[in-house]
Amino acid sequence: MKTIGIIPARFASSRFPGKSLAVISGKTIIQRVYEQAQRAHRLDEVIVATDDERIFAHVEAFGGKVVMTAPHHRSGTERCAEVAGKFEDADIIINIQGDEPFIDPEQINLVAEPLARRQSVQISTLAKQIEKEDELNNPNVVKVVFNRQQMAMYFSRSTIPHLRGVPSHKWLSSAAFYKHIGLYGFRRALLLELAELPPSRYEKWESLEQLRWLEQGFSIFVNLTELETIGVDTPEDLERATKMINPEE
Repeated sequence: MKTIGIIPARFASSRFPGKSLAVISGKTIIQRVYEQAQRAHRLDEVIVATDDERIFAHVEAFGGKVVMTAPHHRSGTERCAEVAGKFEDADIIINIQGDEPFIDPEQINLVAEPLARRQSVQISTLAKQIEKEDELNNPNVVKVVFNRQQMAMYFSRSTIPHLRGVPSHKWLSSAAFYKHIGLYGFRRALLLELAELPPSRYEKWESLEQLRWLEQGFSIFVNLTELETIGVDTPEDLERATKMINPEE
């Protein structure tokens, strides 16, 4: 069973144009993501998917594998699907966020493992228990609820579940809340099918692509991690990431 990790990377970004090529202590973000992904033992191959010649040339320059994709894709999922279509020998595709330079390889393994172990799993992703109140109430932190089989029931930018009759400052001590970590694993054939689906109503309302899949009846297995992720979405995030490696910079 062949598993490929695909890292969608585009130059355009409303909050941070060119962030894939931003440098953190001598290495670009995309190179750091690529090298971390290569350390995941569940992956047989790692590929960057981009529509930008600058990113393409840079990945080739540091020795990475890269595929040029069409510019019209609406999401990283669609970009991954185009690349997956070129690799007919692949069984599992892992969509790795291109803006998390410190992604832990074990998180990638945790997404790939259920697909390799259980034929019934169609899509897999990750969640981490929320420990901070500011995350609980932040609409940029996506929450997920799942059933006893760890299958997702719903994702939301709102705080779910709502604890009726419990003061909000006591919610974290009264129940378990989970934030979604945006890594996805797919069976290749299903990924190609998902990329053709039109946007759904819940997806439009919440601006969450995974709700399209749930509304269409596909199941999403939610594996759990205790590892944190650190994304770079803004220049301020880049400064914080740089200070993590070199506090004096």
